[in-house]
Amino acid sequence: MNASPPFRADHVGSLLRPAALHEARAKAKAGGLPAAELRAVEDGLIREAVAKQEALGLRVVTDGEYRRDFWHLDFLRQLDGVGLTAPVGMTFKAEDVPPMATVTGHVACTRPIMVDDFAFLKTVTRTATPKLTIPSPAMLHLRGGRNAIARDVYPDLAQFWTDAAAAYRTAIGHIAAAGCTYLQIDDVSWAYLCDAKVRENFRANGDDPGPLHRIYADAVTQAVAARPPGMTVAMHTCRGNFRSTWFAEGGYADAVVEALFSIPVDAYFMEWDTERAGGFEPLRLLPRDKKVVLGLVTTKSGTLEAEDAVRRRIDEAAKYVPLERLCLSPQCGFASTHHGNALTEEEQWRKLERVVDVARDVWGA
Repeated sequence: MNASPPFRADHVGSLLRPAALHEARAKAKAGGLPAAELRAVEDGLIREAVAKQEALGLRVVTDGEYRRDFWHLDFLRQLDGVGLTAPVGMTFKAEDVPPMATVTGHVACTRPIMVDDFAFLKTVTRTATPKLTIPSPAMLHLRGGRNAIARDVYPDLAQFWTDAAAAYRTAIGHIAAAGCTYLQIDDVSWAYLCDAKVRENFRANGDDPGPLHRIYADAVTQAVAARPPGMTVAMHTCRGNFRSTWFAEGGYADAVVEALFSIPVDAYFMEWDTERAGGFEPLRLLPRDKKVVLGLVTTKSGTLEAEDAVRRRIDEAAKYVPLERLCLSPQCGFASTHHGNALTEEEQWRKLERVVDVARDVWGA
């Protein structure tokens, strides 16, 4: 049994928002519910979600991202110098597409971000390890590219990346001081950069996609450089997750994976729930001191994966990485945005239970 994260049965983080939460947040946005009362509703529902995760046998819990509208923007917009605007360039083919982060001033972190959220999660966790998820600094650049970063503020992008990494070091320091020992950095760029249409979008936007995997890897490396001993840091990547739709397609390219695996984190959550993700061959590049959490259970539909089928996929991955360095999870969260994916809460919990059951069968944990 592995005593530290990532756990054999893990999960990416977000959970479908309960109806009571949708109602309370809508009422608050309309001015009909004070912030303190909204937080009280969130607190109660987070307690229930944590208890449910622990009852399923998960050794890791999150707050389901219940206090967020979007997996990334709620964090990014709290950095100094970052705002939100209507999306351009890479967008999902769906209604109500999330806005886009833009850099309008010097990037910094002058106040703790999501520390209170983690502190509450820690107080209501009983048997599991609480995990906080935050977006990667690469998410400040991925969607809008150079055009989303004010040229009068950052005529040289090198200074932007320096400032972004410094802001993240400060933010992670605040999070660590709150007692967080398991941090997950969400970064879709690693899968996106393996898709030809994404790379073409960068070119159309005036950016050269060629060096981006190295630029992003360097930014994350600098962002986590001051993490304290005892904090496990994992990175999650997927091909997009909005209302059960995705954006990118294609297997993981060796050059991109080599950059990803060079980042000094402890584990990588990687998506392999459909043929769209390619094969496990890139895992041959995994350093021997790192783990991979196989995202084999889809969150995009309620269809429950057969246990035997998941075990066979784990066996396939084990041809490239020893079983003791593998773990299992869904391929993404169930609600990367407040809208949620196209499945029910009951189906969501059954999928997490399936992850726990398979992990116990394969690893005894």
